[in-house]
Amino acid sequence: MNALSRRAFAQLLAALPVAGASWPLRANTPGKMLVGYPAGGTLDTTARHLADAWRRDGRTYIVDNRAGAAGRIANSQLKRETADGNTLLCTHTSALTIYPHVYTKLQYDADADFVPVSSVVTAGCAFAVSGTVPASVKTLPEYVAWVRQTPRAALYASPAAGSVAHFLGYQLSEAGGLKLEHIAYRGSAPAMQDLLGGQIPAYFGFVADFLPYLQQGKVRILGVTSEQRSRFLPSVATFGEQGFGQIRGAETYGVFVPPGTPADTVNALHAAIEKASRDAALRAGYEKVGLEVRTRTPKEFAAMIRQERETWAPVVRASGFRMEE
Repeated sequence: MNALSRRAFAQLLAALPVAGASWPLRANTPGKMLVGYPAGGTLDTTARHLADAWRRDGRTYIVDNRAGAAGRIANSQLKRETADGNTLLCTHTSALTIYPHVYTKLQYDADADFVPVSSVVTAGCAFAVSGTVPASVKTLPEYVAWVRQTPRAALYASPAAGSVAHFLGYQLSEAGGLKLEHIAYRGSAPAMQDLLGGQIPAYFGFVADFLPYLQQGKVRILGVTSEQRSRFLPSVATFGEQGFGQIRGAETYGVFVPPGTPADTVNALHAAIEKASRDAALRAGYEKVGLEVRTRTPKEFAAMIRQERETWAPVVRASGFRMEE
């Protein structure tokens, strides 16, 4: 065997633990995937499409909805599960990047109690106004100017207190020199109903929240907070394009396993997510609800979480917002 072939052979062997790693579960043994929100939401949808893709591949994970406390019940449960790949958690990364700065009694350690496997999808954020806002307001600068002239309209809603959308709105308030009052809803559905009905003038939510209503003309989306324009809203300018480049953010949904899970099990699960991400039915399902497939290796995912936690820390601190739950 010459030097080149020996090197190639060595590289092949090194790749085997990931590429050829077996599933952590036996084919006839179902696992479970914890989700901290009710069925029907985007996080639950993310988990179910992934589970469906795996089921088509011959492996079964049952989605276990443990709703409540903004996902913290399911998040706290993960550390109590056996670290063998049988139990996974599908959650949003703000549970690890924003919650530690917000909640004074968080029942988990954002570093020690979670082993990142992979991100799965990204949910872009957008800012919209209702029909009660003059039709002449079509851009973020025009919105800022209008609010300055209309103090009674200086408020915005988000799907939840302590969410990414909440703090994106705070950043807009600061950048525009406004004093926007935040209204926290319990989920996107009731917030969207009030936006459509004109009970609230503005809403910071997810791109997916707006897609079903674009043809009705009842809301106007003034900007998206992604670095590039959303593929779902190509005609909507980014915040950066409108002079608010410091305001950027999105929600990422990913999969985690309990601390102490063997590296080969983590790698096998990551390889399974990578394979599922190429499943046509999975991709179509995510696209239908405005989610973009975005996987990362365990190392990349962990690094992203650490970076975002550092990014959000000064924003949350400056806002003065804390929750005593």
